[in-house]
Amino acid sequence: MIDVRRIRTDYDAVAAALARRGGSLEELEQVRALDVSLREITGERDQIRSEVNAISKEVGSLRRDGRTDEAEAKQAQSRALGDREKELADLTDDIGARTRDLLLHIPNLPSDDAPDGAHAEDNVEIRRVGPGDDASAWADHQRVPHWDIGTELGILDLERAVKMSGAMFTMFRGAGATLSRALCQLALDHNSDAFEEVRPPTVVLTDTMISTGHLPKFADDAYHLERDDLWAIPTAEVPLTSLARDEILEGAELPMRLMAQTACFRREAGSAGRDTRGLLRVHEFDKVEILAYAAPEQAAELHAELLARAESLITALGLTHRVLDLCTGDLGNSSARTFDIEVYAPGVDQWLEVSSVSWFSDYQARRANIRFRRAGEKGTEIAHTLNGSALAVPRVWAAVVETHRQADGSVKLPEVLHPYFRGNTEIRAKN
Repeated sequence: MIDVRRIRTDYDAVAAALARRGGSLEELEQVRALDVSLREITGERDQIRSEVNAISKEVGSLRRDGRTDEAEAKQAQSRALGDREKELADLTDDIGARTRDLLLHIPNLPSDDAPDGAHAEDNVEIRRVGPGDDASAWADHQRVPHWDIGTELGILDLERAVKMSGAMFTMFRGAGATLSRALCQLALDHNSDAFEEVRPPTVVLTDTMISTGHLPKFADDAYHLERDDLWAIPTAEVPLTSLARDEILEGAELPMRLMAQTACFRREAGSAGRDTRGLLRVHEFDKVEILAYAAPEQAAELHAELLARAESLITALGLTHRVLDLCTGDLGNSSARTFDIEVYAPGVDQWLEVSSVSWFSDYQARRANIRFRRAGEKGTEIAHTLNGSALAVPRVWAAVVETHRQADGSVKLPEVLHPYFRGNTEIRAKN
């Protein structure tokens, strides 16, 4: 969340930054008004406390002097002040809770470097690798959608997945399941030189979801286990961010790099009829996430590193792709700056987002109370968090089988996947 002290001392700059996102400033204005009231009430409360302390000393002196009636009158005055102090304390708690709730709904301030824009069409393409969506660059046998390829090869069984779990669930079989697992293992191996592998829980507490900004704003997109008040994670970003929640890290430990492979669950509310065929939009999928805690001055370099790592995997898989610098109007709620990687899938003739690599400044860490202490200094600072999809299976799986489909219907496996396929270098239909 945004630091309320910044709203107090530099409101115009905060308002101008949020205005770049194109949303309403009503909640920000409410926070400012509540903060003014809170400081006024706190001032009155502190004044009353001071008066009560002074009266207490006076009562003691009066009793020592035998002036009992005056002492009792002062005590009555003290009790009345105490009742008022309690009223003010309750009011302070109420205003504090209302302020925090508003802050939890206000998005992060975009980076000065994020391009201005209102929607996805304003995102800036910073590079493209491969032929892209040039129709002449793709053969007819690559223009087959992955759901047809998967059915022909017996590696994707959507019909039975729907029978088991309903629409927008998927099931890989045979070499399709191996491909799913291979993609994840490739991503873990690729990043094992610098990132600690973690296997976190896939259901988490409400506070854990709040820490990343997924709650309260995006509750409708998450799976809630109401009986236990637990949430199925939409991404490993959620538990990894809370790994250090309410902790103070040593500055020498930063940057701290973590990675995790987990199942991810998303309700995809409001997506009916929109890119829901095949693997384009699903309720459950496997993904490898990379995440880092950092000091503020380390963030820019780490952001570039996470992007390079995610993009290098897509390059190694031989996929046409582009990198987009998201405009302020298309940024995620918690993000200060985000780069998206999109692959071109020739079978569905679409650019598919496969990775978002984001810098959250101190927005998430403030919600999660993640601090660090610099060597030789007494105070602490709020850390910065960054994360990215090292590799999310469904759309990458789709792009791989469409891009590398051969004229005879087989799929030639990218060389980087060969070690995970038990000596096979292609996927063919079973006889």
